Amino acid sequence: MRPGPRRAELLGRLAEAVGAVDVAHPVRVAVDGPPASGKTTLADELAVVLRRQGRYVIRATVDDFLFPRTRRYPRGEYSAEGCYFDSHDWAALNRVLLDPLGPGGGRGFQPAVYDRATDAVLSPPAMTAPADAVLVFDGVFLMRPEVVDQWELRILVATAIETTVDRAVIRERTVSSRADVERRWRDRYVPAQQLYFDTVRPTDHVDFVVHNDEPQKPVWETRAR
Repeated sequence: MRPGPRRAELLGRLAEAVGAVDVAHPVRVAVDGPPASGKTTLADELAVVLRRQGRYVIRATVDDFLFPRTRRYPRGEYSAEGCYFDSHDWAALNRVLLDPLGPGGGRGFQPAVYDRATDAVLSPPAMTAPADAVLVFDGVFLMRPEVVDQWELRILVATAIETTVDRAVIRERTVSSRADVERRWRDRYVPAQQLYFDTVRPTDHVDFVVHNDEPQKPVWETRAR
């Protein structure tokens, strides 16, 4: 689906903000937001716009920096604290992707360390990014202290909780029952996001907040940080 006029305006504004970043290394863009908020779609669309402008885009996601399942659930499958504290390998994300693309880095990077489909650790061959590349990285919890200072541009996608639950039910209807999806969201993902917002206050750290309840009619605000 082609973005509508309002969506296209948002994407143009975000691409303009990327172009305004003046650094001697790749621009690292965080697209943060709760599960099913639309952050992955927004990141994909932004990558398309940037590529059309001639930028070399590295598209990556926090889902490829998960710990294996045996390490993700020590507190239980529905634990919100487990979701927040035990899910992601932030040290690996810094080591193989964010540090190499940042100031003083050699620009040799790996876009992933984990394959969610097979629950396997990955070590793909390193690639080298040009100095004017853009990393568009989506995921949850991207304003955490472990990574908050690694981004040149920070975007938060916000959506009402009930909207995310409804979207998740539709998205996962072929693999999970509505009851299973709702339990996972209400017991694990939503409380984990509340913990994140209470602890980190991500809106204090971002450049844009995109209100995405109606994806073709987004509302956004710029933030000073």
